[in-house]
Amino acid sequence: MSEDAFAALQARDRALLWHPYASALDAPEVFPVTRASGVRLTLADGRELIDGMASWWCAIHGYNHPTLNAAVRAQLDDMAHVMFGGLTHAPAVELAELLAALTPDSLNRVFFSDSGSVAVEVALKMALQYWHSRGKPGKQKLVALRNGYHGDTFGAMSVCDPVTGMHHLFGDALPAQLFAAAPTCPPGTQCGDEDMADMRALLAEHADEVAAVIVEPVVQGAGGMRFYSADYLVRLRALCDEYDTLLIYDEIATGFGRTGELFALDHADAVPDILCLGKALTGGYMTLAATLCNGRVSHGISSGEAGAFMHGPTFMANPLACSVALASVRLLLEQPWQDNVRRIEADLASGLAPAAGLPHVTNVRTLGAIGVIELAEPVDMRTVQPLFVERGVWVRPFGRLVYAMPPYITGSADLATLTAAMVDVVATLGGN
Repeated sequence: MSEDAFAALQARDRALLWHPYASALDAPEVFPVTRASGVRLTLADGRELIDGMASWWCAIHGYNHPTLNAAVRAQLDDMAHVMFGGLTHAPAVELAELLAALTPDSLNRVFFSDSGSVAVEVALKMALQYWHSRGKPGKQKLVALRNGYHGDTFGAMSVCDPVTGMHHLFGDALPAQLFAAAPTCPPGTQCGDEDMADMRALLAEHADEVAAVIVEPVVQGAGGMRFYSADYLVRLRALCDEYDTLLIYDEIATGFGRTGELFALDHADAVPDILCLGKALTGGYMTLAATLCNGRVSHGISSGEAGAFMHGPTFMANPLACSVALASVRLLLEQPWQDNVRRIEADLASGLAPAAGLPHVTNVRTLGAIGVIELAEPVDMRTVQPLFVERGVWVRPFGRLVYAMPPYITGSADLATLTAAMVDVVATLGGN
């Protein structure tokens, strides 16, 4: 594509399309992509970018993978979609069986939905309907952590950080929830009583109102890329049991190997009542999410007034999505994925280490296939995005964070290019 055609496509986009977290009046530059293969995005003008984002963390196998392509093609020949109300199909059954086998035994009921935000909505509705069915309709509040992020729909927004989160503008319209201080105990450490004091105080005061506690286990994602000790989960599980409240894990971002364990819950012996999965579930091919729950929740809801869980997405358990999800999860399990994630963690740590010496950088941290440079001040996306493209990488910072969550197939040479570009751009932002 010529330079003029490239610019024309950008102009057509700018005239009609509204991109995520972007202005419709003064739209930032976007970069047309014509092909994605392996870990590389090919722009319409022929430039290639190493993708450090795995398409917002979901393309764990990279792009255009023959195994996943074959799964979609094979399913397409049989059935692209069928409603899930009153019908079923093998891909949904097999995927549910696989997810149940990979997660703790108690999580034995699977509800499919369209996206991570909807999976969280489903989890919140499960919690509320459970207590209503149990004759305790006053238990309607949710407890979440400060610095948390759980999605962009209204229920999910209500449990995102109400002050520092991206949804504070909607505060007056959202249900008022309760927020406990985020854990400060670093990974690998024990959490003391002081780490649990705020959560304990909230549950003690509001035990009759709280339906569930929702957390992102081990890693708080879009709320700040904060890592914390798995021991917090052990102590949180005990608190939820003590005060008779449900526990929800939002593993939309952390599921399927990102933290070095298959699920973040595997870092601790602390099983939730409800588990949300998404993003990497299909390897980035289709939109699909799952909410798993234990028998306590499913039996409690089903034996209540409604006699059924009151939710039903139109595209629930889409056969194409379930088929590619099966292929993606099986592909992950067939590979030495833990070795790959450990290698990526080491490469990210060594590659990003030079940024720690920059005066405007407050922290550099890695966990699994996540590498983060935290700055003292927010980045200007209009300035920073083209700088990364010029260096041949795709990195999408937010707020004060310049981070990478690359596909698991990313080689060490590409990781070196990626981290060098991150350090270089961050240095440039500081005027060095």
